[in-house]
Amino acid sequence: MNSQAFNPYLPEGKFFPDGEPHVFGDRLYVYCSQDKFGSGRFCAGDYEVWSAPLNDLSAWSCKKTALPRKNKFNKSGFKCMWAPDCTRGADGNYYLYFCFGFENRICVAKSAMPDGPFEIIGCVRHSDGRPYGKARGDVMCFDPAVFTDDDGVTYLYSGFSPCGLIKFGLKLKGLKNVKSCGGQAMKLKGDMLTIDGEPQPGVPGCANSAGTGFEGHEFYEASSMRKADGRYYFIYSTINSHELAYATAKTPLGPFSYGGVIVSNGDFGVGRDPATAKTYWGNNHGSMEFIGGQAYIFYHRQTNKNEQTRQGCAERINIAPDGKITQAEMTSCGLNGGPLEGSGTYPAYIACNLRSAAGACKCAYGPAHRWRYSEHPCITMEDGRQFIQNMRRGGVAVFRYFDVKSLESVSATVRGGEGAIEMFADGADEPFAKIPIHMENDWTEFSAACSLSDGVHSLELTYNGEGACDVLDFTLNAKK
Repeated sequence: MNSQAFNPYLPEGKFFPDGEPHVFGDRLYVYCSQDKFGSGRFCAGDYEVWSAPLNDLSAWSCKKTALPRKNKFNKSGFKCMWAPDCTRGADGNYYLYFCFGFENRICVAKSAMPDGPFEIIGCVRHSDGRPYGKARGDVMCFDPAVFTDDDGVTYLYSGFSPCGLIKFGLKLKGLKNVKSCGGQAMKLKGDMLTIDGEPQPGVPGCANSAGTGFEGHEFYEASSMRKADGRYYFIYSTINSHELAYATAKTPLGPFSYGGVIVSNGDFGVGRDPATAKTYWGNNHGSMEFIGGQAYIFYHRQTNKNEQTRQGCAERINIAPDGKITQAEMTSCGLNGGPLEGSGTYPAYIACNLRSAAGACKCAYGPAHRWRYSEHPCITMEDGRQFIQNMRRGGVAVFRYFDVKSLESVSATVRGGEGAIEMFADGADEPFAKIPIHMENDWTEFSAACSLSDGVHSLELTYNGEGACDVLDFTLNAKK
C-alpha cells in the first residue's frame, strides 16, 4: 500500500453512502448513492462508481459519472436515485439496479465496464409484463440488491418494511405495498429484467417475526446478498436502523435464519440501550466483501448533524468456521490492514467515535429538534476541509488504532477555546498529554511534550476549557 487507508475510505469531502463493494478483476469497486453537503435530501447527487486497486486500498479514484441523476427516466432531474447495486451478468456486461426514491419500481442500467457509463434498459417486471412493485403481493421497491451465483443465475432482493407511525405516514403519502412483513427474494431470467417464477418471502419484518428468531432485529431496508464457504449471507439494516445484521441460508432464496449484528454505526453492542451509544448514529447500509482473503464489512456513518451527509467506512470482520460473524467495532484504520503509524499528522475527521460530555444521540432528519445539538460536537466541512466542530468541555473524539513507538510530543491544530486539549490512551483516567490552547480565530497549532508506552493504542482527544473549540488535525511526533 503506497499510503495509509483511513475511515472514511474515500477522499476528504466525499459523501457516498450505501456502499455495495464488489471485486471485479484486480480492483475493488463500490456502488454508492451520493449525498450533497448542505442538502436536506437523501442521495441528491449522480451515481459515481469509486474503485481502488486491490494492492492499494488508499488509492481511490472515480474516472467519470456512472449515471447522471438527470436521465430519460428523470428528465427534470428532480427525483433522487437511492441505494444501487451491481452485478456482472452471464453475458459479461454489468447491470446496475436502483430506485428513484419511493417511485416503487426497480430500474436497470447496463454497461460494458464495471464503472460505467451505464445506460438504462428498463425496469424489473413479472413474466406477464406487469412491473414489479405494482402487482398484488409485491413489496415496496426499495434498496434493490442483486447477486449472481456461481452457476450464472442472478437473484434480486428488495423491500422496505417500516413499522408503526412511519408506515402510517407513508400510506398517507399514497405509497403502495408498504408492509411490515419484510422483503422479497426472486430469481431473474437471462434478460436481467424478468422475474423467473414468483417472488419469495425474505427476512421477516416486525409484523411477522414472532417465533422466527429475528425478534428485535427484523428487516427494515438495505438488502444485500453475499456467498462465503457455501453459505448465503443476506445482509440488511434492522428496524433499529443503525445496525447491519446478517441472516444465513442454504440457497439464495432462503429460508433464512438470523445470524447476528455485523456493525452498528452508533458503535454500541447488541441489546444495549441507544443512550449508551459511543457516537452519533442514524440509518445504515452496506455489505460484505473479501479482499485478499480477508472479509470486510462496508457501512456508512453520519456527519454534519443529519442523515443526509453520510460517508462510507469499512471494517475487518472475522467469520468463524461455523459461519458466525463477530460484531466489528468502528475504527479509524478500516481498510489499512492494521493500525495506523504512530507518527505523522492525522485529520480530526477520521474520528471513529465522537460524543459530548452528555453522550451521543441519533442524527435528526431535517431541521426538527436541531436545538438539541447545541451541546454536541460534529464532523462538518468548510472550504472543502472536514473538521470537528463545537468541542466543549468533556467532549470526546476517539481514534482507533495507532502503533506508537518512541512518542515524544503531540500537537493539535485548533481554533477557538481557552484551556487545554487532552490526549488519553485506551480509556485511561489520566491524560498522557495536555496541550495548552488559547483563543485564536484562525487555525493554530499548539504542542506539548508527552510520554506513552510503545504498542498499539486507541487514542482519545478531549477538550477541557471554556466555551467551544474546533479541531482540524493532530500530530504524533516520534523520536527520530
